[in-house]
Amino acid sequence: MTNSTAPVRHLRAAGRPATAWRNGGGVTREVAGHPEGSGPDDFGWRVSLADIASAGPFSAFPGVDRVITLVEGPGMALTVDGAEHVIDAPFRPFAFPGDAATDCRLPGGPLVGFNVMTRRGRATAGLVLAERPGPVTVPAGATVLLVCLSGTAALDGAALARYDAALLTAPATHVLHPDGVTAVVTLRG
Repeated sequence: MTNSTAPVRHLRAAGRPATAWRNGGGVTREVAGHPEGSGPDDFGWRVSLADIASAGPFSAFPGVDRVITLVEGPGMALTVDGAEHVIDAPFRPFAFPGDAATDCRLPGGPLVGFNVMTRRGRATAGLVLAERPGPVTVPAGATVLLVCLSGTAALDGAALARYDAALLTAPATHVLHPDGVTAVVTLRG
């Protein structure tokens, strides 16, 4: 059963501001965060797209769990607490602790990564990458964020272009039609 009257906030990619990384290795475009207006030191959860332009260490985020997904580009090698992980296939999420010493190499050049970060003890996130039409249910007490990572998508008939997002905050079931890959992030906290 679809409830298309439930609140949906569309977050368009056009005009989304870019924020330089603390270490200067790229820029981040925040898609959404909670609480709204929070910064890098006080968010409960934060979802962003990052342009990774050069190799180097990732900024430390103590007490934060991170998931990064390669969206565009040739891939990267992340060394997390001394163990190397090659991330060279798009749309395969990789989870790691934000407080771990993390270094990034870009063997093939710059890329775009999709990031989901949650502060331990305050928030949790589940990430599913949708490639087929189907229902998206917002459970009671949760927020669901949809981000079109490739191609286009439609949510309850409303179009989402690449990197556009929809924030769903009320319990309801919506219909998603991706023509590409759309991230479905279920956030609690």
